[in-house]
Amino acid sequence: MPNNLTRRRFSLTAAAFAIFAAQPARALTEAGARKLVDQVVADVERVIESGQSDAKILREFEKLFVRYADVNIMAQYALGADGRSASASQKRAFNDAFTGYIARKYGKQFRDFVGGRIEVQSARQIKAGYEIKTLAYLRGDGPFDVSFHISDKSGQEKFFNIFIEGVNLLLTERNEIGSMLDSRGGDLNTLIADLKKTS
Repeated sequence: MPNNLTRRRFSLTAAAFAIFAAQPARALTEAGARKLVDQVVADVERVIESGQSDAKILREFEKLFVRYADVNIMAQYALGADGRSASASQKRAFNDAFTGYIARKYGKQFRDFVGGRIEVQSARQIKAGYEIKTLAYLRGDGPFDVSFHISDKSGQEKFFNIFIEGVNLLLTERNEIGSMLDSRGGDLNTLIADLKKTS
């Protein structure tokens, strides 16, 4: 496992969320995933090389994240058992706050993907949808394993989890949100307000 796994985790997470676009009424295949990789990585490169200001580029990356990631499923999982006692309005507010938080958090990492690439190796059906196994490269780094999980539970095929060299991103976020909530005495409203302000 690389010594700079943390940097890679953030970088590849951002890149990964840009790889698998929503494709209504179409079953994902390995060939389709390969095509999506080429299309979306090209889109990421286009944004990076657009000459826009850093602030505008970040907003574009956040839009890509929101478009391609199933943030609602991610938010529900991240909130975990605490979501059972939350009101419907609190759940909606958390989903919105979490979406902005996670998009900002990983959107900033797209720049590390400049000059990198992700190569699809295989695809297999899993209970929730599909697992796409890839080899990922960052500029100046050797290849390492990244697996993406895609589901159509939201009505569209979207990315909802990633495993980077065995590290479960969704579980990591759940643990982090749980710790943040604990540090606020279990006050979900305070957590929601703080997530909105977290850059």
